[in-house]
Amino acid sequence: MHKFWEGKNVFITGCTGLLGSWLTQALFKSGANTVGLVRDWVPRSNLNRLRLWREINIVWGDIIDYTVLERALNEYEIDTVFHLAAQTIVGIANRSPLSTFESNIKGTWNILEAARHIKTVERIVVASSDKAYGSWENLPYNESVPLRGLHPYDVSKSCTDLIAQTYYHTYHLPVGISRCGNLYGGGDLNFNRIVPGTIRSVLMNERPIIRSDGTFIRDYFYVLDAVQANLLLAERLNDPEVCGEAFNFSNEKRVTVSELVNLILKLMDRKDLKPEVLGKVKEEIKYQYLTAKKARNILKWETRYTLEEGLEKTIIWYRKFFKDWKNRRDKIKELDL
Repeated sequence: MHKFWEGKNVFITGCTGLLGSWLTQALFKSGANTVGLVRDWVPRSNLNRLRLWREINIVWGDIIDYTVLERALNEYEIDTVFHLAAQTIVGIANRSPLSTFESNIKGTWNILEAARHIKTVERIVVASSDKAYGSWENLPYNESVPLRGLHPYDVSKSCTDLIAQTYYHTYHLPVGISRCGNLYGGGDLNFNRIVPGTIRSVLMNERPIIRSDGTFIRDYFYVLDAVQANLLLAERLNDPEVCGEAFNFSNEKRVTVSELVNLILKLMDRKDLKPEVLGKVKEEIKYQYLTAKKARNILKWETRYTLEEGLEKTIIWYRKFFKDWKNRRDKIKELDL
């Protein structure tokens, strides 16, 4: 692993999430002193499965609590911040926009304001999203496209992105912004998302559910590629060409939801399970995919995993996850007897 991170004091918001857990593992392997912000204890989270709670310092608190953030950055003498914490589910955002706005918008200004007052902080990566762009006819998105989210989750990420830009341009805070495509990988416990939801359905011998009409287009980005992208962005923030900039990260392979589901069925050798297409999705962007040309040219970044390779690794993770879960349930049932 890269020697850059050895001995660095790193603070991660959202360390129990999909990207956060794998990023925490990578930093631990690289010798960083990692501090994670944890709001809820999730026993089956990937952070727990990797046993990383034994290896990092944990600060209990919510991203919307400014005093918790300032105390953590100060007392642990943090030099690097990865701000990943967010409410990431579109359906939840539509049902409850206020909690989403608090987590995603207020949470962002809280961590950046705390970092502005703690002089040990040298670099900050803020996780934005492809959703920050909103809906555009001319695709793929590049970083010069204006941010114009319309629906609650999209708006919250547009705001996240713009607030990060504000703190760079106004206060010269060393911020970099990552805009990733649709993340997938082992450790995502939000089973209403298409990748983990499809894999779970197959493992339970059920037909996978497609909430849309199946024609929505996305680029699906493997989480371990996203880890390396965020680490590289942080490492390069002392470069004037990088600091204050936003970068798209994507494998640049666009597929429809139906194509993705059928690929998973093929990889799991269950093409007999025909997807159930509901056609009920509303208030979501239909066509959305990125170009990562800027990251390739300036950061010299490239993906390491094809879509098929990433899905194969993800399927392996969930097979073990559900096998372990079943074994634990069986043991508890035995105790009941």
